[in-house]
Amino acid sequence: MRRIKLYLDNAATTKVSKEVVKEMEKYFTEEYGNPSSLHELGENANKVLNKAREVIAKEIGAKAWEIIFTSGGTESDNLAIQGLARAYLKKKKIVVSSIEHSAVLETCEFLKTSGYEIIKIPVDCGGCVKIDVLHDVLNKHAKDVLVVSIIHVNNIIGTIQNIEEIGKICRKKEVLFHTDAVQSFGKLNIDVGKMNIDLLSASGHKIGGPKGVGCLYVREGVKISPVIFGGGQERGIRNGTENVPAIIGFAKALSLSKKINKENIRKLRDKLIANLEKIGGKINGSKKNRIYNNVHVSFSGIESDSLVVFLSQRGIYVSAGSACDSKKEKEDHVLRAIGVKDKDVLGSIRITLNENLSERDIEFVIKEIKRFPKPSLSHSKLMGYSARFQDGNL
Repeated sequence: MRRIKLYLDNAATTKVSKEVVKEMEKYFTEEYGNPSSLHELGENANKVLNKAREVIAKEIGAKAWEIIFTSGGTESDNLAIQGLARAYLKKKKIVVSSIEHSAVLETCEFLKTSGYEIIKIPVDCGGCVKIDVLHDVLNKHAKDVLVVSIIHVNNIIGTIQNIEEIGKICRKKEVLFHTDAVQSFGKLNIDVGKMNIDLLSASGHKIGGPKGVGCLYVREGVKISPVIFGGGQERGIRNGTENVPAIIGFAKALSLSKKINKENIRKLRDKLIANLEKIGGKINGSKKNRIYNNVHVSFSGIESDSLVVFLSQRGIYVSAGSACDSKKEKEDHVLRAIGVKDKDVLGSIRITLNENLSERDIEFVIKEIKRFPKPSLSHSKLMGYSARFQDGNL
């Protein structure tokens, strides 16, 4: 058996490069000052912090002071929505897509307890937001809408939304627009001005940076209130001492991401998709409007957690997209939203590629998947899953 390690779960997290670690190291052991301190070490930390802020801002066509550093995408999503809710108290409707990340959906569920109405925009079978429905909703409710939050690239099926068109609609209706760009930042071209984006969430560890760092872009003029208090850092919007080494690593990783041959990854992805379909796999989500490194596939009649373990034992690391008994149960709402049947939801896995793969690696993955014994999915398992989903327990 060819015992190698093929890491194919890059939508979950990515390997931190040696260059990023090296860049961060001296800010742990030498230039370790608090950027809020007035002495030399503090001043040095503040300078590199602001330099990193400029790098991040330039990536999306923003101004440096519009970037607020956070602990990652989840905090950024929470700060965006809860921060707006605290700043604009009279607007009690929030519009989201039916396939948002749980950081957005669960924040909205929390706000429902305070009287907010959450309006979910459906998607088509490819996972693309139904723009006509968004139009209708804003035509009726624009004056009461706090924010429209639509994920740029879905974290499960990789569908890319037409953020520019959505932003144009929101701006015309004078409604604030937030996008979770955790899966697209550093991978796709984003221009917050051209796309009429008011708030944007991003994360470092999805592009080769360290975990525990991200940012929230807040357009100049948009009011947002803090959810963490004390200290006054990040213009008083995100209080707490900045994680300088991680922020430096975030900026370095972004710079390195520009050297990645994305077209080569896309070709390998297409080869993988074609071969998965040949062996009975069903690709979930749009093939056309899809991030270049994502493959989400279902195999009818199997349990994905078993397939994930089988592949892991062979050094192939993928994600169980929606196994009923796994910790990823909450991701099922995405597959249900695009019309995937229960048996296919249970047999789905997510494969997300990186720049270190070759055609030989893709062939090895296909070979091992073909070797997986495919026992029939029990009727009781399927019925139990369906019942739990209907009851809202997933």
